[in-house]
Amino acid sequence: MIIDERMEVYLESLDTGNGAFLDGLEAYARKKRVPVIRPGMQSLLKVLLALTKPARILEVGTAIGYSALLMAKAAENSRIVTIENYEKRIEEARKHFREAGMEERITLIAGDAGEVLSAMEDSFDFIFMDAAKGQYIHFLPDALRLLKTGGLLVSDNVLQEGELIESHYAVERRNRTIYKRMREYLYVLKHTEGLVTSVLPVGDGAAVTVKKKEEIEIRRGRAS
Repeated sequence: MIIDERMEVYLESLDTGNGAFLDGLEAYARKKRVPVIRPGMQSLLKVLLALTKPARILEVGTAIGYSALLMAKAAENSRIVTIENYEKRIEEARKHFREAGMEERITLIAGDAGEVLSAMEDSFDFIFMDAAKGQYIHFLPDALRLLKTGGLLVSDNVLQEGELIESHYAVERRNRTIYKRMREYLYVLKHTEGLVTSVLPVGDGAAVTVKKKEEIEIRRGRAS
């Protein structure tokens, strides 16, 4: 937990839900142990989308389509492109898009996110990063290239259940690569000229980044 459990339960108790279809899909995902964005991140996304009113949204990491559908509902006039590489989830997501009547507004691209991003030439007002955490740092250059000036990059799951503040040696060996890469990712977001970032203890941690200028030269450095 990255915030007090009682506080998290209380804040979640205030939530009014997302409608019958999305609430049912969320319950299904939790029953099947498919990760979906947490209530805190859901609320944050809805607020950010209401503020920015993006016309084009890019999502990196579709899973079964829950967050794409949430964003489509929150940003009613938007078009969404979402990327997923896991074949089983691709078919489920497409099924859910059809059932929700959103297949005309949501385009799912099947494939490795790194390869898809590098080949894309579109531009987006809003990008939601919710894929393999250890790959965020590798996806970032293309994500920033595709993001319009003034656009918003929202990155989910950046605090690793609070593990990110622990010593490298206190982290399980199997998690150390992700730990190192995520610390580097947050360092880059906070130290690169032209980016303004706030890291929030929402859900499993959210980084909200505004791209302030067209050309961004990423500053790599120590993530200590």
